[in-house]
Amino acid sequence: MKVLHLNAGNETGGGMVHILSLLNQFNREEFYLGLLEHGTFETKAKEMGVNTLVFGQTSRYDLTVLFKIIQYIKKNKIDIIHTHGARANLYGYFIRMVTKAVWMTTVHSDPRNDFLGRGLKGNLFTKLNLAVLKKPDHYFAISKRFAKMMGDFGVQQNKITTILNGIDFDKKSTNKISYEELKLNPQDFVILMVARFDPVKRHELAILAMEKVLKKYPSAKLLFVGDGPAREPMEALVKKMNLTESVRFLGHRENVEAFYNLCDITLLTSKTESFPLVLLESSKEKTTVITTDVGGVKDMIPNQSFGFVLSDDKVVDISNAIMAAIELKEDGKLKEMGEKFFTFTSQNFSIQSTADSIYQTYTKFVHE
Repeated sequence: MKVLHLNAGNETGGGMVHILSLLNQFNREEFYLGLLEHGTFETKAKEMGVNTLVFGQTSRYDLTVLFKIIQYIKKNKIDIIHTHGARANLYGYFIRMVTKAVWMTTVHSDPRNDFLGRGLKGNLFTKLNLAVLKKPDHYFAISKRFAKMMGDFGVQQNKITTILNGIDFDKKSTNKISYEELKLNPQDFVILMVARFDPVKRHELAILAMEKVLKKYPSAKLLFVGDGPAREPMEALVKKMNLTESVRFLGHRENVEAFYNLCDITLLTSKTESFPLVLLESSKEKTTVITTDVGGVKDMIPNQSFGFVLSDDKVVDISNAIMAAIELKEDGKLKEMGEKFFTFTSQNFSIQSTADSIYQTYTKFVHE
């Protein structure tokens, strides 16, 4: 069996982590990673020893790359092409038409929001993405909610396999970062948000919530780790609200696990997610989370004793949850919540179980 995973290659967030973690579990002789662009994704994959090929797309509108991929599939007798992301899905549609390869895709996000805030072009890409997503031979949904969503789009349930995300809980981090490096005090209550700056992540909700929190708890600090097109307007908002001392933009960081270990809570304010890896990564460091109720969040946080799942995503709800977490820390109970969160996720969301389930699905299709 030969399987080619295909992605644009410009992913540096949860999607990249998911794909690399998955491929790291599989036989190197059976699995290949195809990327359209050079970048961090390529570097990390090669460091892990994953068989990686960059097809060298000069721009997202360079369709000559499609012929390179098709040639590679035919020459190497690829049995399954597994696409990740809107651009890869579009190419998967054409590849399926001219090759014998089975086409599978992982639904990492709500396709209705993939191009949020990008005007008329975004609306056009959204319609194209939704149309293409009805064509694969099989789907992997990373949450029960996303499996239902695909059913609502008209996909037959027997074409959908729900695979809850997982990470390697046995791999221990050696990266450390100190309060001094970030110019923080041990007395500060540190809130971490790891997310690319994209409208769907709604960083503005976190900023507005911080304004309310700081009135009661002036030692609170919000750290943004990530980069993206929406960063500049968010920096402008923080400056306009005079929050520059309390809200900091740290950009893209390689050693994110060190930040989970340092902070008091991890915050997620997304409009949509599938099965947020940032929350699992936070649980690995036994750090409590506050999150909007998106994707498979309630699968990993079954009730409020494991973490804060917001019933609503208004600013006041976020600020109230942060202040409740601060009070738990003052009472010495916040770490207990983080410990309980870790125990539950480590027992239920290992990357090995995720890989085993996906491999079984591959085998079934190849044998048929």
